[in-house]
Amino acid sequence: MFRLCVRLSLPPVLFAGALLSCVLSPAASGLKVEPVVAGGTLYTVATVNPGRDRLQLHWLNPTTRAPYTTFTQLRARLRKEGRTLTFATNSGIYAPGLKPLGLHVENGRTLVPLNMARSGGNFALLPNGVFWVKGAQAGVTETRQYATLNVQPTFATQSGPLLLRGGKVHPEFNRGSTSFKLRSGVGVCRDGQVRFAVSAGPVNFYSFAVFFRDTLGCPDALYLDGSISAYATSDRSTQLADFAGIWSVSR
Repeated sequence: MFRLCVRLSLPPVLFAGALLSCVLSPAASGLKVEPVVAGGTLYTVATVNPGRDRLQLHWLNPTTRAPYTTFTQLRARLRKEGRTLTFATNSGIYAPGLKPLGLHVENGRTLVPLNMARSGGNFALLPNGVFWVKGAQAGVTETRQYATLNVQPTFATQSGPLLLRGGKVHPEFNRGSTSFKLRSGVGVCRDGQVRFAVSAGPVNFYSFAVFFRDTLGCPDALYLDGSISAYATSDRSTQLADFAGIWSVSR
C-alpha cells in the first residue's frame, strides 16, 4: 500500500521538514514503496534495507539465456522459485541487443566488465559510477575509484552520470537546464538505507540530484535511466519498454 507523506496545510518550510521526517523515518517492517512530492514533482520512492530485504539484480533468464526484458517475466521466474516480487525497477543504461552498457555483476559473477568510456551520451557524462551491493552493505562509487578498489560485490550496475558524490551535485548539472525528462536513480542514504526513485513527470538532472540529497537524505546517488524508466510492485507495473538489467526486491 502506498503512503503519501505530505501535509499541504503546512507552510513551505515546515512542509519540507515534515516531508523529510516522514521519508526518513525508520523502516520498521520491510520494504517501503511510497509517493513523495518535492519541488512540485511526484516521485515513487522505494526504501530498501540491504541487510534485511532481498535486493537482487537480474539480466539473463537462466533457462532461456535471454534477457528477462519485462517485470512480468521476472515475476514469473521468481514465482517458480517460491518468491513474490514486491518491487522492481530498471537498472543502468543499456546497449543495443538489451545488453548492459557498463558493469553488470550478478551473484558475484561479472557478466559485463567495467566501461571506462569517456564519450557517448549520459552514460559518459563524467563522473559516472557504480551502484553495488555486498551482503548488508551498499554503495555508490565513482567509476575510476571503483576500479582501484577490491569491492567484490554480490550485485552491481554501472550507469551515469553520478547525481551526487559526497553530497556534491555533478559539476555539469545546471539549475536552469531545460532538459526535462522522466528519470530514475538510486541513492545510498545517511540512515544506511538504499532508495530508488522514479519521477512521475519530467525533471532536470539538477533537481533530481537535489531531491536525493535534500529530501531523501542520500549524499551519494546514481542516475539509472531516462524516459523509459519504470517500476513494479506486487500488484502493478508502469513498464512500457523492454529492459536489460532489472533490480528486484522479493520475499
